[in-house]
Amino acid sequence: MLSKYILAIETSCDETSVSIIKNGYQEIATVVLSQMDIHADYGGVVPEIASRNHIQNITLVIEEVLTKANMTIEEIDAIAVTYGPGLIGSLLIGLMAAKTLSFIYCKPLVPVHHIAGHIYANNLVKPMEFPLIALVVSGGHTDLIYMKEDYNFKRIGGTLDDAVGEAYDKVARVMGLSYPGGPEIDNLAKIGEDTYSLPTPLDDDSYNFSFSGLKSAVINLIHNEEQRGNIINVPNLATSFQNRVINILTKKTMRALEEYQVKNLIVAGGVAANSGLRTKLTELCLEKHINLTIPSIKYCTDNAAMIGAAGYYAYKLDRIDNLDVNAKAVTELQ
Repeated sequence: MLSKYILAIETSCDETSVSIIKNGYQEIATVVLSQMDIHADYGGVVPEIASRNHIQNITLVIEEVLTKANMTIEEIDAIAVTYGPGLIGSLLIGLMAAKTLSFIYCKPLVPVHHIAGHIYANNLVKPMEFPLIALVVSGGHTDLIYMKEDYNFKRIGGTLDDAVGEAYDKVARVMGLSYPGGPEIDNLAKIGEDTYSLPTPLDDDSYNFSFSGLKSAVINLIHNEEQRGNIINVPNLATSFQNRVINILTKKTMRALEEYQVKNLIVAGGVAANSGLRTKLTELCLEKHINLTIPSIKYCTDNAAMIGAAGYYAYKLDRIDNLDVNAKAVTELQ
């Protein structure tokens, strides 16, 4: 089979990333220019600042990845790009860059859903086996998705309010931790003890999730303890919070695997980097004889390699669009 090279662009939030992927699984070169240090002073991503930095950096990053790969744009078969969901201003920068390359060099344009990218990051680890359940956990998403074959997505459950990564960052902020808060809580949870009484969020028979109540419980607990003059044991609170989150995520995921009679589980999204979640799922999947795939840490956070991996399969399925495709801040996975 003739090899296909996909140049992929990802600018859905605050990372400017471009990658070249061969045949959907081989990473030729990737460049990720993070803005984390810029936004840390604000305690979160400022959309206007993110867009401005994408404008300044996108051309440089494209040139750098081609140089790193020792390739020319003429050797590229298609241009894949994140069209949504994400920050609309950030998305537009990447999409316009992709359209420009597509138009000038007559390359097919392949729009990729951001969550499809996170899912297909697993293909960079090993070929995905179907049918499978995907647990998508990130700053904007908490979803359980059933896939019977490539690019066939059935959402069986998802968050009703805060995404899990968003809950981590908000809880970390009220605990006085730095941004991004997820890794801070994860590190503290390794040394703390589960001593605080917190509710298990949406422990029901559905495959949906809800973390706003747990977040509010932490905020109220901190407020009440401060009113009483008590000092919060931050590592213990981090452990108590993380245990509730991991327990409900793993409980519903394992039930979905059983109900759908699936033996393959993949984890996707930024929160897939959480060591507590990785450890718990590894233990449960060994016990239940489930094939578990979790991307390496560099593929958990936003990157263009995952968009290139997903883009290859979209390209094979002729999911090619014209230059009229637009960015979407909110869009369903299809």
